[in-house]
Formats: sequence, C-alpha cells, structure tokens
Amino acid sequence: MCYFGPKSIIMRTVTILFFISVISTFKLSGQTTISSKLMDSKTEQPIPYATIQFSSNNGVITNENGEFSISIYRAIQPQDSLVISCLGYETKSLAVKGFEKETIYLNPKAVDLDEVLLTNKKYTVDEILDSIKARLNTNYDKDYAKRKLFFRESFYNNIDKSVVNLDKSTIPEINQQLIDSLLNDVPKTSSNHVELLGNLYGKIAPYSKQKMDILKACRLEDEASEVNLENYEERFNKIFRKYVKRDSYFKIKSGWFSTKEDIDSSLFGDTEQVKKEKEVTAALLSEQRKRDSLRKAGFLNFRKRIIHGLENNHFVDEDNDLNFIHKSNRYRFKVEDYAFMDDMFVYVITFEPKRREDYKGTFYVNTEDFAVVRVDYQNVKPLRRFRLLGISLNQYLKEGTIIFHKNSNDKYSVKYLDESSGQRVGIKRPIKIIEKNKNVKGRRQQNMVKGDVDFIVNNLEKTELIVFETEALTELDYNAFKEKAEVLPEYLKKYDPDFWKGYNIIEPNQAIKEFKAIESE
Repeated sequence: MCYFGPKSIIMRTVTILFFISVISTFKLSGQTTISSKLMDSKTEQPIPYATIQFSSNNGVITNENGEFSISIYRAIQPQDSLVISCLGYETKSLAVKGFEKETIYLNPKAVDLDEVLLTNKKYTVDEILDSIKARLNTNYDKDYAKRKLFFRESFYNNIDKSVVNLDKSTIPEINQQLIDSLLNDVPKTSSNHVELLGNLYGKIAPYSKQKMDILKACRLEDEASEVNLENYEERFNKIFRKYVKRDSYFKIKSGWFSTKEDIDSSLFGDTEQVKKEKEVTAALLSEQRKRDSLRKAGFLNFRKRIIHGLENNHFVDEDNDLNFIHKSNRYRFKVEDYAFMDDMFVYVITFEPKRREDYKGTFYVNTEDFAVVRVDYQNVKPLRRFRLLGISLNQYLKEGTIIFHKNSNDKYSVKYLDESSGQRVGIKRPIKIIEKNKNVKGRRQQNMVKGDVDFIVNNLEKTELIVFETEALTELDYNAFKEKAEVLPEYLKKYDPDFWKGYNIIEPNQAIKEFKAIESE
C-alpha cells in the first residue's frame, strides 16, 4: 500500500499544474483562430466578399453574410494585425492580440474624382473596353502555378409538388395507400455538401491538364432517404416476385410515348447467371475495399476537373457565356462611379444586354492597368426553358461574383468565386405500366398499373472557391510532382465546427451550419 504524504501530494499537484500550463502555452502559441462578422457602419448590413489578411499567404474572404474565421499558426506578437479591405470601404487594421470583437464595422470610403484623374486621363467607356481587350493576354495568368485552395459545392432539392393518382391496378398490394406512403416518406427538402482543401498544379489556361493533392475533405449528406427508398425497392420486388412471370416484359406508356423493358433477372435472384454476377461483383468489391484506390482516384479526378473549369469560367475565355468583354457590341455599358478596392482605384461599370444576351451586372476595372478585378453578374431571363407534352424545364437562375488578385507571377488569377444556379423541372403526364407475356395462351397482357403523375422539383446548386495562394511553377516542377489519390471525403451526418478547426476555409452559410441528417429507424 502506497502512502503519499503532504509533501508528495504538493509535488504531484505542482507537476500536474506545470504540465497543464505547458500544454496550454503550446496550444496558445501554436494556433489562434479569430471569428467575427463585418458590417457597414451606416446601414448595419453585412459586408460580403471582403478580404481579411494576416500575412501575404494567410488570408480569407467573408461569406455572403459577412462572416469569417481565420487561423494563425504561430505565437501572436504585439505588432500583429489583421488588415481588412473591401470594395468601397476604408481599409481597417486591427490588432490581433486581445481581439474579442464579435462584429467589426467598416466605414464607406468616398472617392475624390480629382484623385482618380491624377492617375489617368478621363476615358470614355469605349476606350476603357478597348484597353481591357488589348491587355487580356498580358493581365491574366495562364502559366504553370500551384494554387492552394478551398472548394465547396452544395446541392439543395425541393419537391414543390408530388401527386400520383392511381386509377387502376390489377395487383392488390400496389394501391393508392402504398403510393401515398411512399410519397410521404420521400423528403420534400434535402441537401448535400462537399468540401475539400488541397493544392492544384498545372497551367491555369483552360483545358490544360492538372494534378491535385487533396489534403482533407468531407461530405455532408442525409442517407436516411436512400435507406427508406431501398426498403421500398425491396417491398416492390417482393410484390413483383409474387405476381410477375419470369418471361414477361413491361410496356411503359405515357401519352403517345411507350417503351419496352425486359424484366431484370436479378428480380428472382436464383438464376445461374445472377449467381455468377454476384460472385464477380463480390470479388470486385472485396478488392476495392482493400485498396479503395478506384473511389479515391475518381473523387480526385472529378473534383480537379470541376475546380479547374471553375477558375476559367469567366469573361477572359472567348467562348464563355459571360461574354460581355469579347462581344461588347451586344451590351450597353455605363461608367457609374469610381471606387477604392485593395489599394487601387477602379472604374465601376454596369452592363446589360441590348437584345438576346443572358446576363447583366457590374464589373470593376483597375484604372492603372485596365484589368477587370471583380465581376458581379446575374441572368436577366431564363437560360433555358421549354414545355412539351406535360414535361417542363425552367433554368431560371445563374448569378455570382468573381474576384481576381495579383499572384506571384505579377498577373491576375481567380481569388474568389461564388456562383448559384437553379432550375425547376415539372412532369404532369398519364402513365401506364403493362406486364405482357407472349408465352401465355390467350391474352398477352397479364397485369396493369395506370395513373397520373404531377411532380415539380426545384434544384439549386451553389459553388464556392477561394484560392489562398498562387505560386509560380516551372514545367519541370509540374512534371516532377507525383499525384497520389489518398483522400476520400469523410462522411458527416451533421455540421461539425471542429472538422476544419485550424484550417482557413470559406465560412459556411446558415443552411450548412444547421445541416443534420435525419436518423433512420
């Protein structure tokens, strides 16, 4: 039996306190995270897309709600500060040490026109556009570069209407009650989100090959709805196995249209062919689980194509839909004002289509080198719309913001991109599913399910990209980098504020913060 006297207890307590203080000091000196919100001092409205800079390679941008978080990876010094800049506002510097502000207010900056004219003569809007076009190839980077970035993609689905009226069914188990229960179990609203942090290597120019190093990724998704639908699928399969003949086929009719579908042999699950297919599939899945390389490579290749496409999805590309520079004769332009943005004066120019073009917006041009440094755009009409025989599509929304900055090549490249696109799909048609069998004497028709469907689904996609740092590469550096697919997104059932702790990302919006998967029974 051990006995600790007063002196021993004191020594143990001192030792524990010492270790606690060492650990605390290490954490404080190793990393500090600052979170806040930017507001306009006059209107008290949030300020989106403002730049929060701690050093040349450590900065973030506020989200559409003016919120941000920035992590600092070393001990805080008394002279350390955050520099906050935004289009149309006075630049603000705040000491990091002792920072406790939940809200930061910025004052709008008044620009003196005479101050602008000291740097440049007064240009007409046509002269400005000509200067922009003349310098597109020299202003914007297309060379090899390493881009450290954070990417987020969100999908929001809303079923605005879901009605199925069953007129006739020769199968007792397939009735209106079953259909209604299925519709009730399908979530009316759903969303999923993918986030990743990584490095992209390659030429910034469109359609050039890229390599990627994914550092960390996550997926927020509600799998409960998939589980429910799988349960219904098995339920329907049991019904079909009971009533449907093996050598039958389905004829599906909707108004004038019809199609023939053979019955999948796996419905009955005991044929030799199906057994062989299951054995092969099981072997492939087993091998895939061991290595998981196919899924990792697929995730990496798909995301790098998406991201590289995004950083070239703008007016610099002549074939892009946002073509207000290359096809300026199709738009009306007006110099609305001058503004101050990141230590540069900019022309504030609005554009709108003369006739059939799709977008209107505002762009900001550096008065020194005539580079477009920011574009805010939105569609003026549906980008695609048709209605035919009860099927309708309305691609009603595409809007966003693109911000450029000068990189280590002393050329402009994408710093931040935020784009939303939405479409509405409707189906209002009669439908008839007929089981037929040519081997049965008499009538070929065996069973029939007949009814009307009326669905309206609204889909919204939101994409965000922030490039923290763009570093020049040589072709030799690019070829020497060996791409490895080692990361798959971690599945999260709800938003976890600690998942990205210690990393700089785009502050999530309220919908993501409130995301939570429904627990399935």
